[in-house]
Amino acid sequence: MPADFELEALKAQAIAARTFIVRRLADGDRSGVPVKGADVVDSVDHQAYLSSKELNKWPELGKSEQLAKLRRAVEETKGIIMTYQGKPITATFFSASGGYTENSEEYWSLKLPYLRSVPSPWEKTVNPSFKQTVTISVSELYAKLGLKASALPVTASVKDRQSSASSLFQIKSYTAGHSIKKMLIGDQTFTGRELREKLGLRSAQFMMSLDGDNVQITTYGNGHGVGMSQWGAHGMAKQGYTTTQILKHYYTGISFAQASSLLKS
Repeated sequence: MPADFELEALKAQAIAARTFIVRRLADGDRSGVPVKGADVVDSVDHQAYLSSKELNKWPELGKSEQLAKLRRAVEETKGIIMTYQGKPITATFFSASGGYTENSEEYWSLKLPYLRSVPSPWEKTVNPSFKQTVTISVSELYAKLGLKASALPVTASVKDRQSSASSLFQIKSYTAGHSIKKMLIGDQTFTGRELREKLGLRSAQFMMSLDGDNVQITTYGNGHGVGMSQWGAHGMAKQGYTTTQILKHYYTGISFAQASSLLKS
């Protein structure tokens, strides 16, 4: 989360990040860690972070205020984690929603009661890259999806182009978070997650349209959509919501506890 975000959002992020690692520690979960003795890797596979050595260089880079703000967010939430029925939650988070978050089972297979789809309207006003359009040729799209190239005629009529688009890209269903759940392209059905990953899209909430031999894809939001939206948290904080209110909005039915009470010494 950018250091220039609102303090209450940074505090929410601190609690989410702490909860993520405490859950792994409490469960003895070292899955996906290639180095003996480590708890997580420093990437989006687990938890991206900067080392103390890197952070200590911030004052030299003119970022003393940002560093102080981050340390304040950590200190003011010291030891606090989120729990559900007495256990640390899987505190997933992502960059920005397209207006709603997702149910966990609609992106992953596991249904978690605290990772439910909720409205998140704040990004539209605070996130400058809320909406993004990319252009890709039909042939490249087909190649990335492993489909046989379709011989689409180039039509002069706008009506004909719209008709071709609706027959080429057929949305079969949506998720609770208003993203693509299933879409038929050519003669094959893809999930929204598959299309996002295969086409390198920012999110699974998107629209496709034809422009001659090209496809224009407009995405909304950025990320998998499950859990807390970082830009949404920033928008909520700007409107006066507290850290507790932010977290209870994005994580349904959660409580708070001290990490020390859940970790064996």
